[in-house]
Amino acid sequence: MKLTMAQALVKFLDNQYVSFDGKETKFVKGIFGIFGHGCVVGIGQALEQGGHSLTYYQGHNEQGMAHAAIAFAKQKKRREIIACTSSIGPGALNMVTACGTATANRIPLLVLPGDTFACRQPDPVLQQIEQPTSVAITANDAFKPVCKYWDRINRPEQLMTACINAMRVLTDPADTGAVCLAMPQDVEAEAFDYPDHFLQKRVWYMDRRIPSDREVQAAADMICASSKPMMIVGGGVTYSESYKTALAFAEKFNIPIGETQAGKGQIPWNHPLNMGGCGVTGTGSANAIAKQTDLVIAVGTRLTDFTTCSKWGFQNPNVKMLSINVCAFDAFKMDSVAVIADAKESLERISAKLDGYKSAWTDEYKKAQADFFKEIDRCYSVKLENGFSQTRALGIINECVADDAIALASAGSLPGCMQRLWKSKSEYTYHVEYGFSCMGYEICGALGAKLACPDKEVYTMVGDGSFLMLHSELYTALQEKAKINVMLFDNSGWGCIENLQNNQGTETYGTRFTRRTETGLDGEVIITDFAKIAEGYGCKAYRVTNEEELYAALEDSKNQTVPCLFDIKVAHKSMSDGYDSWWRVGVAEVSESETVQKAYEEMKENIAKARLY
Repeated sequence: MKLTMAQALVKFLDNQYVSFDGKETKFVKGIFGIFGHGCVVGIGQALEQGGHSLTYYQGHNEQGMAHAAIAFAKQKKRREIIACTSSIGPGALNMVTACGTATANRIPLLVLPGDTFACRQPDPVLQQIEQPTSVAITANDAFKPVCKYWDRINRPEQLMTACINAMRVLTDPADTGAVCLAMPQDVEAEAFDYPDHFLQKRVWYMDRRIPSDREVQAAADMICASSKPMMIVGGGVTYSESYKTALAFAEKFNIPIGETQAGKGQIPWNHPLNMGGCGVTGTGSANAIAKQTDLVIAVGTRLTDFTTCSKWGFQNPNVKMLSINVCAFDAFKMDSVAVIADAKESLERISAKLDGYKSAWTDEYKKAQADFFKEIDRCYSVKLENGFSQTRALGIINECVADDAIALASAGSLPGCMQRLWKSKSEYTYHVEYGFSCMGYEICGALGAKLACPDKEVYTMVGDGSFLMLHSELYTALQEKAKINVMLFDNSGWGCIENLQNNQGTETYGTRFTRRTETGLDGEVIITDFAKIAEGYGCKAYRVTNEEELYAALEDSKNQTVPCLFDIKVAHKSMSDGYDSWWRVGVAEVSESETVQKAYEEMKENIAKARLY
């Protein structure tokens, strides 16, 4: 079939399917795009002429639309995607940050940036970056460090191998992340006789990977040799739909569970074995158990510093690590004994080898959980004389939203409050991007989650700092009639980083949103009417300064059909605290400040207690 490269690409993407546990799903739902000279007459023309079932979504910031695509894929458990196309230069580079977000979180994202001319005849073209060391380098080379697969299609027939490799990575549970296919704008329009079989329906099988007998026996031996094991469930448990198996395993052998941000929400929040979030943004109960455990069973987690408290959280001198993960790179972290396989298949097989085993845990985890449930209630009921508490506001939202509503967050103090305090009442309703902690994801992510689950309410928790950084896809939500609820917590600054700064001995500097005076950024706090911004777009907006106004706004919003923004003014430093955790940051070794000197000495003491690798 004689088609342009772009036309063949659209036809190919429209015919890709994935199969998981025997269920077949169309993989590519549509394409986000912001058209410019690098793509509008190439892939834009291919989309416009029809003959496909892909939905075109109009983005309004390239990073924003790509983040929406990530959230869509995350909410769809990585089995459906929306691709993203842009022009060359700044349009393409805007998607680099989103590619970092996708790759860090192991979420499939396909970006299709326009590129300069392969023929080089009109060089330098508008928005082209020129490097005198090599004219072959373009802005799209910047995608290489943040993508799991990168290719530039310099001839139309190269599309075939490029697309096969792109799909190989996008549908691989162990290797998925961002994929970039750079498209020179002249090649997009060049025609080639593409073979029919390349353009026909193709099914990619996401088969569960079976552990070897040796791996199963090694894992069983480690568990049998342990006295007080602890399981940490991560995103792999979520995406492989193995949470019921993980819970049954924990119940059978009396093993308490800690959650990562990507793993939270599948195990019932109030299950007797669920200790809640583990690590820096975790609960007191999970962190207390982590300090005592002699075996960490890490299931589907890449063991980031926030989960492990910079490898400090496991204080038992005899603690060992067992990792079950489809990705070998993750499975061997922290010198783990590795089971490189699917979580469900692995846990079932290991369970069969453990007849008669029971952990030695008695009432320790029950008491730890009960104590932290009281702490959740305390945080949710905090009332201040000088303003509205962030934790109180979050508690009211948690109380009022529907059980199947999706709660979303990404950066600042809110992911910490969410992992510690949020009570997820249904599976797949807790959606926090914390692999990259990317400011600006929140509103874009809410749009993506709503496109994935149009029948569910979506509540995104966003700080004023993140809102200022990126909220352009609020406009796209209006276009798509996607009713999202933006819960904007305004504390007039980057409160999370201010806390970090202060806790390491440094006075507040550059983290409050204040006016400049003769002595610096130390003037009055700037008060912004964020509700008015939302109203200008055409959203329904609410101004909230106390719990009565929040209750009323939440009730009224349920009757709205357009995106809603809640401008919630919360008191400075009213977020939740850390609970018996430590996070390593680079504290100054030399300082005139006694508080910084003290923080440095404390850091050295904690490093001595942490694992080295």
